[in-house]
Amino acid sequence: MVDIRSALKGQYRAALAMLREAMELCPESLWAGGGYAVPFWQVAYHTLYFTHLYLHQRIENFQPWALHRAEHHDLPWPVGSGAVIADPYTKAELLSYWAIVDGMVAGAVDTLDLEAPGSGFPWHAAIPKIEHQLHNLRHIQHHAALLSGRLRRTDGMEVRWVRSA
Repeated sequence: MVDIRSALKGQYRAALAMLREAMELCPESLWAGGGYAVPFWQVAYHTLYFTHLYLHQRIENFQPWALHRAEHHDLPWPVGSGAVIADPYTKAELLSYWAIVDGMVAGAVDTLDLEAPGSGFPWHAAIPKIEHQLHNLRHIQHHAALLSGRLRRTDGMEVRWVRSA
């Protein structure tokens, strides 16, 4: 029988490894803009913030990162509708946050009640906790792929596929 917690941990670590590689490969010219309405750093922070948030049983258990700044975690919708953020995170800051999030995966997954009927987050109230974790994984991979595509178009760089970690 498959151990769902081990599978979730492996897939979280793999998706996060791909996000980290994209962040590490990102040239400074692309980090803060590169012609995109939503800069690379902001997509990376958004991804890390929500991964961190959703690794908790419910919203009440969440404590934002020590360097969290209000409004930095949301992506403008529609794209281009938000104000330009004047104080972006540096690559070093976000790689530090990445290490915190990656380091909490095993313990967080081990303590989640995966059989809970709700996600623990009002905006995803109808989603059972196990499905919410799959949603979180898809969210990481979606943004890692978006950032990987930017790297490919800009400098021809490739983010390697990580099967499981």
